[in-house]
Amino acid sequence: MKKGSGGDGGVIINISSLAGLMPAAFQPVYCATKHGVIGFTRSIALAANMENYGVRLNTICPGFVNTPILQSIDKEENMGQYYSYKDEIKNMMQFYGVMDPSIIAEGLITIIEDDTLNGEVMKITASQGIHFHQYGQTPFTSSKR
Repeated sequence: MKKGSGGDGGVIINISSLAGLMPAAFQPVYCATKHGVIGFTRSIALAANMENYGVRLNTICPGFVNTPILQSIDKEENMGQYYSYKDEIKNMMQFYGVMDPSIIAEGLITIIEDDTLNGEVMKITASQGIHFHQYGQTPFTSSKR
């Protein structure tokens, strides 16, 4: 995809979760991997910008989405050792709300169409809709040789 390698450029959108922006006591491995997706995306986006790859990288972090996986909370074989926390997870779902998948698609289209977005973390929640996580200034923007 890199323009310097003959590619046309483009956009890569990684999917994380709100659990990648906050602790999730009942799913620490899931939480850690989602934090990793965000860190990886932001780091590669910075490198792509510094080296003029012509490729943008962003992350979408949805809250609870009404998909079949939400039904798996009631199945011990899907939850493993965290099955005992199913009621707490259901309480979190009630507190944060559950969204229709169409709002995730709307966020995806926004990232694809807005060429100014690179290294951004889009949060999508039932209460606030589509919005972006705010970070402080990156300590550096270029280390060109």
